[in-house]
Parts: sequence; structure tokens; C-alpha cells
Amino acid sequence: MLGPVILAASRSDKMRRFVSAAPGTKQVVDRFIAGETVDQVIPIVKDAAAKGLEVTLDVVGEDITTVEQSHAARDAYLELIGRLEELGLGERAEMSVKLSMFGQALEGGHELALANVRPVVEAAAAIGTTVTLDAEDHTTLDSMFAIHEELRKDFPQTGCVIQAYLFRTEDDARRLAAAGSRVRIVKGAYKEPASVAYQDKAEIDKAFVRIVRILMAGEGYPMIGSHDPRLIAITQELARQAGRKPDEYEFQMLYGIRSEEHVRLAAEGHRMRVYTAYGTDWYGYFMRRLAEKPANLLFFARSILTKG
Repeated sequence: MLGPVILAASRSDKMRRFVSAAPGTKQVVDRFIAGETVDQVIPIVKDAAAKGLEVTLDVVGEDITTVEQSHAARDAYLELIGRLEELGLGERAEMSVKLSMFGQALEGGHELALANVRPVVEAAAAIGTTVTLDAEDHTTLDSMFAIHEELRKDFPQTGCVIQAYLFRTEDDARRLAAAGSRVRIVKGAYKEPASVAYQDKAEIDKAFVRIVRILMAGEGYPMIGSHDPRLIAITQELARQAGRKPDEYEFQMLYGIRSEEHVRLAAEGHRMRVYTAYGTDWYGYFMRRLAEKPANLLFFARSILTKG
């Protein structure tokens, strides 16, 4: 399977240099990355709003190595929130953050990440929106959930992400499916060992459905992160069985993938949010998108061959 190989490559400096220099890379990166600056991403937020879509914005660049970089990440989000406020777009856009970008992996990282993310959550709340804490590899999750719990004391709308391929996630879903919670369920996009995660796609899909059922039966607000038509249809049926209205949960899909489906779901009355990443440090995010779907890798390979 190519997925694990690509995920391993996402941590390789040698592969980073190769992919960055490949002649077809920019064409493919532009498909998944909305731009490098706030000025480039704002028109995309406006366009999404005009189509009845909402967005969650991710400033890419989680592979930091210094405290100064963690502060720069915080400031990048604060700049974004300031621009959204100026343009009155706060209610159409939330933020997604990776705590590794806020210093979680550095010495004293748990406290550093919490100190960096709190002003971002405060600023988001002040303009009528919120923040979702993205899930990363399994070794970071206890810290992420602890920070999530701490933030929700003052900002109960703060969301978090759970990953279907991890064995622990059904228990996490039961704990998180409480009144007022916002939980995004995704399949998972990190290379995880067989000791903690399902490796077979069919088993991951089954786990995804079990977790969606738990979230729909709970009192929180489920956010369904999937492009799979079958899982979307199953989600709609589980929502119906749980007596949920279309505005009591939402679908989320990635910018650049199945864009026509974004519009179709919104037109049917579903809440549809587009996960929109931007920034200059795109490599790790880009490689996970290639790993998730063979068609993405084929598209990249064709681009290199035709541009070389």
C-alpha cells in the first residue's frame, strides 16, 4: 500500500526537497492549498459564503522547532481573525489549529501550546466564531484532549477532532458526545502502528460508522469529515434515525476535493463546511492529502511527467 510510504515521506527532509523542486508540484499544491497569504485566502472565504458554504481555516506549518515559531503561528491566526472581523466574515469561518504548530512537541510543550492557543480562541469568540483542535498522531492526543477540556471551561464552543482508525476513538466519542460539544470525526491521516490503529480500510470504515452513530445519538454537535459518498449516505440515515435536523450536524470536506459535492449538499439544506488550508509551509499537509487517496497521487505523478 502506498499510503504508509507517503506518510513516512511526509517526515523526510530529503523528500521535502525533492517534491518542492519537482516541476509539476505547484499545479497540484494549488489544488489543495488555497494560497500562501491571508490576502489570497479571503476571496475564497467570500466565494464560499456566496455559495452557501462555511469554511474552517488552517494555517499550515505544524513542523516547528522553536518557541519563536510557535509564537509566529499564534500571531498568524490572530492576523487571520482580525481580517475576518474587518470584513464581517466571522460567522462564516471558524479556525482549525494543530497544537504541534503552537509548540506542543517542544520542552514544556503542553503548557506552551495552551498559552499560545488561548488568545486565538478568545479572539475567535470575540468575532462570533470558534476554533477546532485538529487531531494529530496518537502520542499527542491526551495533551490535545486536556487542552480542549481546559479551553471549554471558558469557551464551550471549542471543538476537537477524533480519528476513526484509532482503537481508542469509540470511547473518546462516548465521552465527548455531551451537550454543547462540537466533535469532528475523520478517518485519520497519520502513519499509526497496528498496536493502536486499524490498518484495513474496511475496518476503518466500519469504525467510522460506529462512531458517527455514537455522536448522532449523543447531545453534542457532530461534524462529519468525509468525501466518501457511501459514508455520507449512511450519515444522513443515522441522523434521520436519531431525529436530527439538517442544522444539528454538518458535513466537512477538503478544499479542492469534490467541490461540486460541497455545493450539492448545501443546496439540499445541509450545513457544509470546507476545510481550507493556506500558508507557505504546505509540505506535510500536502503529503497527507496524497496518502489519503490514490487518485491524488496519480494526479501528482501525471503533473510531474507532463511538466518535466
